[in-house]
This record gives sequence, C-alpha cells and structure tokens, in this order.
Amino acid sequence: MAYTDIDDPSVYFQTTLYTGNGGTQTITNGGNSDLKPDFVWGKSRNGGSEYHQLYDIVRGVTKVIFSTTEDAEETKATGLTAFNSDGFSVGADDGLNKNNSTQVAWQWKAGTSFTNDASGTSIGSIDSAGSFNNDAGFSICSYTGTGSAGTIKHGLNSTPSIIILKNRIDGDIFWYVYHKSLGNDTELYLNGNDAAPSSTSAWNDTNPTSSVFSVGSHGGTNASGQATIAYCFAEKQGYSKFSSYVGNNSTAGGFHHTGFKPAFIMIKRTDATADWRIYDNKRFRAGGPNNKLNYLEPNTTDAEADTDSGGAWDMLSNGFKFYTSEASINGSGTYIYMAFAENPFVTSTGVPATAR
Repeated sequence: MAYTDIDDPSVYFQTTLYTGNGGTQTITNGGNSDLKPDFVWGKSRNGGSEYHQLYDIVRGVTKVIFSTTEDAEETKATGLTAFNSDGFSVGADDGLNKNNSTQVAWQWKAGTSFTNDASGTSIGSIDSAGSFNNDAGFSICSYTGTGSAGTIKHGLNSTPSIIILKNRIDGDIFWYVYHKSLGNDTELYLNGNDAAPSSTSAWNDTNPTSSVFSVGSHGGTNASGQATIAYCFAEKQGYSKFSSYVGNNSTAGGFHHTGFKPAFIMIKRTDATADWRIYDNKRFRAGGPNNKLNYLEPNTTDAEADTDSGGAWDMLSNGFKFYTSEASINGSGTYIYMAFAENPFVTSTGVPATAR
C-alpha cells in the first residue's frame, strides 16, 4: 500500500498570512502549487473583537458565517468578494481586511459541483447540493431541513470522519460537530467550550456512510425549512488525520502519530469545559519554530495567543508532541483533533519528510 496518494498537500489545503489594508486587495497563495480555494476560514490575529469568518463557494461570495457565534448567515458586500485561481479577494470589511491587522486564512479545495434529487436518485431522503473533492476527502454540502429524521448525500465516495454544520437562517442555533471518535450519539458545538453532551437526535444515532450522513429531528442539524451548510471531511492517509487521545498532564509530553508533518491542527477537550484550539505551521511567537506555536480559538474573538511561556509542543515529521500540561490540550482528559499535512511522512515515491 502506498504511503500516501497526495504528495503535495498544498494542492488541497494551505494556510496564508497577510496584512489588512482597509481597502481592497487580492490574497495570493504560496505553496508548491496554486490553490483555488472553495472554503476560506479567516481570522484577525491581533484583533480581539473580530469574529472568525467562514466563506465557501456553495453559499457564494459575500455570504459569511461565524464560528464564534450562533448568529445566522450575513451578507458582507465588502467581505470576501472573489474566489480566485490562486487565492481570494477581499473588500474593506474589518473581519478579513482591517487596516494594519495581521490576518490568517485557512483554505481548502473542493471543486466539483453536485446536486442530488433524493427522490430521483434514491440516494438519501433530503435533497442536497454542493462541491466535493474525493482525492482530498472534502465536501461542502447544502440542504434544507425537514424536521424529520432523514439522510443527506454529502458528495464524497468515502465516509466522513468529521462533519461541521450550521443552520444558516436561525441565529439562535449553535454549530454542530460530528467526530468519529465520539460517535453518533454525541455532539460538540464549534461556537462553544462545552464538554461533549449526549444526543441521539442530532445524528439520528446513525454513523455516516460513504454516500450519506444522517440527521434526526434535532433543530441544530435538521430544522424544518431551514437552509443548512455542512463541511464534511473524510480521512486520507498521509494528508489528513481525525482522531483522539488521552492527555497525560505532563510537561514530559505525549506523542501523537498522524503519518505526516502537520500544517494545521484543531483540538478540543471533550470531557470538560475547554476552548477549541487551532495551530498551524505559519504562526509562531518570537523564538519559533518549532515548539513556539501560537493558537486561535474558533469559539472566541480573542487575539492570537501562545501556549505556556516556555514552549508548547513540536510539529514533527510524522505527528506532534506536547511539552505542556495545559488543560486545554494535554491535561488529564480526553481530546479530539483534526489535522492536515504540510508533507506526508513518506511520499508515494519513498521520499521522507523532515521535522521543522
């Protein structure tokens, strides 16, 4: 079996840093390959009052939702104004382009459109449409809830390990997250710091399959007549890893194998109250890299911060290792994570990655 089918992860995922100018500008991606993003998740790094802003090609430019809050979708005419062949364009809105603000944008590629008339195809029971990329295991799926248990075509040909979804219309409904390590009777809230509560109605007590995911009568995942957007991720060897671990509450650390050098890691403690954390391979505090990684919290507006004062953890050639007992990432608790690669540990031609 090949080590990976994706030798260049930058084709499908990139983190890009830039500085806002308060006017208009085009952000161009780097990496080894041009990336036309279909999903852009941005945040002001030094702005403590700006929400995380999420745009995608399915809902269209200027249509933003915020991971920080349960607010409904908004239209920002001067937000993200174009998805380009190698990046995106922004207007003067402070969220993505505040003058002199440092910004980060995490970007994923889908790229192939789909529509599904469930009654005509007999795939699922609720109509859906979106964009998918089977090579990278990523899809953006839009549907309208029915209020009754049903199944929804997600567009992929493999089973999602993570589903992150939001009701676009109702500003009182949280973000809901399915993670394979927690199972189909548990939910997480992307805009909250809660421990993972049990819920049989959110995912209808049913695991996703390679063609559909299930929703119950829960208003968070299937409110009647409400447009909903879902981001679905299936694991791909050497490119993405969606798993869990038990913290050891020790500065001696604990190693977690991914099979690649990470470019992005999002972590959530699930047995106790704790904020989400996002780390990447571009944002370091003074003295970095390697173990001086800054983090942002999807459920808060907080500016970028660092983990501990003496160094937090390493992104290694085949995983990550902690050197902290901080409760949010390595206390005596249980955690889930999603990670994407900078480089596979070994390419399909046998070329090894190196640690930073």
